[in-house]
Parts: sequence; structure tokens; C-alpha cells
Amino acid sequence: MDQENVETVETIYMDHAATSWPKPESVLEAVTEAMKHDSANPGRGSHRMAVRASRVLFDTRKMLAKLFRIKNPNDIAFTSNTTAALNLAIKGLLKQGDHVVATAVEHNSVRRPLEYLKEAIGITVTYVETDGEGYVSPLQIQEAIQPHTALVIVNHSSNLLGTILPVREIGAITRSNGIKLLVDAAQSAGIVPIDVEAMGIDMLAFPGHKALLGPQGTGGLYIHPDIDLVPQLHGGTGSQSEAPEQPAIRPDRYEAGTQNTPGLAGLRAGVMHVLEEGVEQIYAKEWALTQQLMEGLSAIEGIRLLGPKLGKPRTGMVAWVAEGIDPSEMGFILDQHYHIAVRTGFHCTPLAHSMAGTTSTGAVRASVGYGSSERHVDALIQAVREIRGHYKL
Repeated sequence: MDQENVETVETIYMDHAATSWPKPESVLEAVTEAMKHDSANPGRGSHRMAVRASRVLFDTRKMLAKLFRIKNPNDIAFTSNTTAALNLAIKGLLKQGDHVVATAVEHNSVRRPLEYLKEAIGITVTYVETDGEGYVSPLQIQEAIQPHTALVIVNHSSNLLGTILPVREIGAITRSNGIKLLVDAAQSAGIVPIDVEAMGIDMLAFPGHKALLGPQGTGGLYIHPDIDLVPQLHGGTGSQSEAPEQPAIRPDRYEAGTQNTPGLAGLRAGVMHVLEEGVEQIYAKEWALTQQLMEGLSAIEGIRLLGPKLGKPRTGMVAWVAEGIDPSEMGFILDQHYHIAVRTGFHCTPLAHSMAGTTSTGAVRASVGYGSSERHVDALIQAVREIRGHYKL
């Protein structure tokens, strides 16, 4: 198919759990406006353009603080994505001899830093197993705590199963035991209400490019004011430049180098959109679409759905395996013949695939988000039905 024809065929985008698309017009406009008028270095000068760039960053922090109920916006450190935020939290906090409790649905952005630190400095890790739907009970977390446990890490919502874990109840346990709680909100920020104080969250890692509707290359980490992480980047901050060591003031301590001002301008617009729509309303819409998708797929012979059963809480994704069809092949056919974009493979979360019993195959994952509609869901169901019928011949 030539380029002209490709551009005239609608893409049904069902990969919002990886990156949301398309972005709201307000996000595109904000990025363009920042590129045109506010592209000086924030915090690096006193001229008007530099001051406007600094204002973009501060306003974005304020929007995020409002969304996550954070008291001080300067307790938010901007990063390039959730992975960078998780690495800062994990590597910046843990020291030799520490024990960590994590879950068996963690993304590799948690697992790999932990495995690295096991070898590098000798931490120990307990991965709490889930049931087949990805649930972990607070009691399981309590029972996994040891005398040297310094950190509990919880994936708020699995990027394979869509399961929503009971963070508030887990936070009550960590607070009562004097243990820090790190929450990976890659799949929940902007979809599930988050209140860091009420939920007992000490560190919250979040992406800008998913349900917050911002550009790629944006994200951040909320760090409780009582926590001092070892910075993972050292360099220019525009503050205390005469000192040889990294400054102690926030957010400069964790933000060496030039920040992504246009991207963060887009993130500010995305968060504004989320606040205007309302997180509860966004969740309700996405949940209804996932229920529609689950009902349609479960009616197709040979399809096995992963994660919580129909009617249970979950974020906006549905993963499945089809008897006799390799997930990668199904994803390829959906893309090439139906112009439907989904994610296939192991989704950077092999532990969750182990819990789901799909270690040998991987899975197909469709995820809804901004711009998704019942029509898109119906088109995906019909396409899967046709593909399944072809393989039965």
C-alpha cells in the first residue's frame, strides 16, 4: 500500500497502555506554543524567555500536585518516563542489606533495577505471588515483611492484567511498620483516583505520555518530603552553581540538565484535560469499554481472557490468548489487514505472564483510552472473530 493510501485509512488505535494517541488538540497547541515562545532554558537565566520557561515547569508541577493531592509541588521531580522515575526511587533509596517486598506483577522497570541491586550491593527481594487474576492481598504484603524491609513496591495496576491493587490498605500497613511505599502508577495515573497522603504513598512514579495525555519523554516521581534520595544524575541545575556537590533544594536535587520544556508544556495541557474531564468519569468510560470488549471476545470460541473477570474493577486493557494462533501473528494480521493497533508479546512483565500461565506464548493486549469508542471496540471484536474463524477452517 502506498503512502497516500495509508494516510487515508483510519487507524483504530488500541494501544493506549503503551502511549495514548491521538493527543487532545490542547496538548499539540501547548507544545507548539512552547517551541515558538518559551524554549529558553528554565532556571538558567533571568531574561523573559527563561522566566517563561521556568513558569511552564512550575505550572505543570502545580497541576500534577492538584491531581495527586500533593501538598508541595516541588516534591515532584520530572523525569523522562516512569522507568527513570522508578530507577531514581529504587537506586536512590536502597542500601546494602536492605530487604524489598514487591509483587509478582511488576514491570521490568521495577524488577531489573531490583535484580541489579541484588548483585551490585546485596539487597534481598521477596516477590509476593498473586492469584490468577493478578490480585495481591494486604495480608500477603504484611506476611512478607522482614526486620530489614526498607521498601514495599506495588504496581498500582498491572500492564498485562489490568488488575487494580489495594494501595490504600497496603499503605496503612507500610506506615504502621515504618516502611516506605513506592507505587508504580504507569497504568493508573489519570485513570484511577490517587491521593498520596490518604493512600500512604511515599513515592509515586508516573508517566506523562499515557493517560495523562502528554508527549513522550515526560514523567515524574513524587518524593515524600521526609525522604532524601541519592541523586542518579549530577550536573548543572542553575542553582548553587558555585558548590561542587549536587544542591539539596528540591526539585533541583533530582533534575540536573536542561528539562523538556515543550514536552512539559504539553503535559500541563494533558493534566488540565484530565482534571476537567474528571478521573472518576474517565475510569467509568474506560471500564464500560473494557466490559464491552470482554463480553465480545469471551463469546468467541477458543479465546481465553486474562485478568479480572467480567464486572470486576480494572483499568482499560484486555489481554487474551487464542487457541492455535500465535499472539504476534494475530497482532500482525490486526495491523496489516484491519488497521487495528494492539500490543503483543510479553509486555515487559514476565512475572505477570507467569502468574497468568502465558509464559510460553505471550498474549495480545488491547487497551482503550482517550478517543476510544464503542465503534472501535466492535471493530476489534469482529476482526478477532474473523481471524479466529479463518484459523478454524
